[in-house]
Amino acid sequence: MPSSVVHAGFALLLAVGLLGPHFDRRAVAVLVIVLLVPEADTIAGFVLDGAHRSLLHNLLLPAVAVVALYRDTTREESRLRRRFGDRGVRVAWVALFVHAFAHVGLDWYHLDGINLFYPVVDRFFELSGEIYLSTADGLVQTFVEVTADEGGTAVDAGQGGTTENTHVGNPAQPTDDTGGGGGGGSEPVDRRAPIAVRGWQLYLVLTGLLAAGARTLQSAPPEDG
Repeated sequence: MPSSVVHAGFALLLAVGLLGPHFDRRAVAVLVIVLLVPEADTIAGFVLDGAHRSLLHNLLLPAVAVVALYRDTTREESRLRRRFGDRGVRVAWVALFVHAFAHVGLDWYHLDGINLFYPVVDRFFELSGEIYLSTADGLVQTFVEVTADEGGTAVDAGQGGTTENTHVGNPAQPTDDTGGGGGGGSEPVDRRAPIAVRGWQLYLVLTGLLAAGARTLQSAPPEDG
């Protein structure tokens, strides 16, 4: 699974590109806190089956946050703007973007994916497939496949199981102790906290660190005299 380090590397790239003049250690600290919040559902996994990648890894939470943030920041008496100014508004929007794309979006493609519309719809979805141009078949995409036969039309968008039968391993619960993941054996459980398990993940982390370092070292543009 993409580790918190990988999520943070991607978040740094987004921060450099989106925070503009508000990029500093305080703003980055806020983004890191928001970035780590979804991992709290691993704790809920001890009492709620399938909570990890469901409770805080879905698209409904950021959708609700977008509506709430938009309604507040577009009215004359914005509470957020009154307390934190335009800087606070910018940081809030970037934090929401980081949550959706640097964390939830990255987890969508990996292992069993995420429970996209939980709790309204209890179904895990994995973003898997490919898009390419072929000289024989033209444009081909397999992320969403529609098949039709005598039984009707079927749509495959990477949907998988539900919280009842899907356990996404994590350092807190590497196995499904209910019996689905091999827990309860005599062998000690191998708990691993991943940092980078693919070359592209390490590359993303290093790129994020270098971009943030370069942005910090940049001097302010000279004022027009």
